[in-house]
Amino acid sequence: MQYKDYYATLGVAKDASQDDIQKAYRKLARKFHPDVNKDAGAESKFKDISEAYEVLKDSDKRAKYDRYGSAWKAAQQHGGTPPPGFEEFNFGAAGGQGPGPSGGFEWDFGSGPSGFSSFFEMLFGQMGAGGGPGGAPRGWRGGAARPEDFHTAGADHEAVLQLRLEDAARGGHRDLTLQDPTTGQSRTYRVNIPAGIHPGKRIRLAGRGGKGVGQGQSGDLYLRVELLPDPRFRLEGNDLHATVELTPWEAALGAEIAVPTLAGPVQVRIPPGSSSGRKIRLRGKGFPAHGDTHGDLYAELKIVVPEHPSEDERRLFEELAKKSHFAPRG
Repeated sequence: MQYKDYYATLGVAKDASQDDIQKAYRKLARKFHPDVNKDAGAESKFKDISEAYEVLKDSDKRAKYDRYGSAWKAAQQHGGTPPPGFEEFNFGAAGGQGPGPSGGFEWDFGSGPSGFSSFFEMLFGQMGAGGGPGGAPRGWRGGAARPEDFHTAGADHEAVLQLRLEDAARGGHRDLTLQDPTTGQSRTYRVNIPAGIHPGKRIRLAGRGGKGVGQGQSGDLYLRVELLPDPRFRLEGNDLHATVELTPWEAALGAEIAVPTLAGPVQVRIPPGSSSGRKIRLRGKGFPAHGDTHGDLYAELKIVVPEHPSEDERRLFEELAKKSHFAPRG
């Protein structure tokens, strides 16, 4: 008897997470994909990997596989007598599917007529081009199916798309060159970036992921957006925050200064007597929100002094210190 251990096929533990299973499949698929690996046996290995992934990537199929797989092992340990609940099956013998000596059925866990494990067929059945019972992979033909009749969708891929804050706010088309994780070849994609896209959002390129097996559809490529650090702004929701530096006399006497925005600098009047930490709100000058609306921009004032004052500057500061009665510490 041959029991196909799908976890061993992918090289993962039974308690592996879905993310670990997907990573293992991608790694093995890159190694044994028929378009990449021309060695004898590579295609068969790739089909085994695809069969294992088809089950383990789906939580319902995986639970069903774990249940029957555990029962099979328990039956072996009990000398061919299945545990309670599985009396209708005789796991202790092989040689085809049919009435067994116990009055139940015997199951062959070796290779089925499709070229894939009979255990897989027992769990999920066989299906024709239009679909069938048991949750078998879409496109798997029943009857005297051949290995090449097995179809499975390609894996989804994900890549990081790094954008400047201005580019994320403006959106538009951009050409992006990425390396295909399956073939290792570089491909250029034309990406439509929605205006106002936030970090962590994903852009889907349908059919640009891993290649399917047989007539299986190709997977999708997802571009996860990351924003490059911007020395001028900090993004919070749809609002932008900036720090604007002032001289002591601008803060004390008031001034009109240029404040940066995504659309370019704008002139802003600073009220007399402004202290560090005061925030000036510029409505609608933030990050794009819904439709034509934008968040706000908050310019936080910061008073700075010369690090190396000239002789005249030092003299004037000393004179101010003597004449001023201002006592900020009481």
